[in-house]
Amino acid sequence: MPTSTPVTESGGRRLRADAERNRARVLNAARELFAERGANVSMDEVARHAEVGVGTLYRHFPTKEAMVVAASQQRFGEILTYYRTVCRESAEPLEALQMLLTRVGEVEARDRGFASVVGGTLGSEGPPSTMRADLEAELVDLVGKGQASGSIRRDIAGADILALTCGLTSIVHRRSGDWRRYIDIVLDGLRSDHITP
Repeated sequence: MPTSTPVTESGGRRLRADAERNRARVLNAARELFAERGANVSMDEVARHAEVGVGTLYRHFPTKEAMVVAASQQRFGEILTYYRTVCRESAEPLEALQMLLTRVGEVEARDRGFASVVGGTLGSEGPPSTMRADLEAELVDLVGKGQASGSIRRDIAGADILALTCGLTSIVHRRSGDWRRYIDIVLDGLRSDHITP
């Protein structure tokens, strides 16, 4: 989520600065507790951990599901912002992609418990949002640059990279291998000089 995007209430009004801070504290507390203990966290516990009143928490998030959705979007937005402010500055597209995938792996490994809460609450790895479309657009641009420079295979599409990112998160969640090794394998397979004749 771009840092310039204003946080709004469900009615669409922009939050006051103190309300934005309280909302962020609640989401950060929720993510920490969910990462530590999974779904067995109550709304009251989140409020205490965030050091806000229960009424403040419920004003922002009337249900636990609403809080999980918002926390998931916040987390995805942080990854998107990291790509735009750090990875995109790299002159080499494959290096930028390695940085992004490594960041995704680190976040997912740290937040395994939270990821299980998202899947159990929303029935998926996360809520659909414009952020996903934004990331895919960034990856389309990245692939185009890599193909123009000759570093990425011509048969790769931006949607392929998004799918590979989802595969990486699955490997991390299931602890089914060394996720850093899989990043190396993926990057090796994307290189233009590794196309089978």
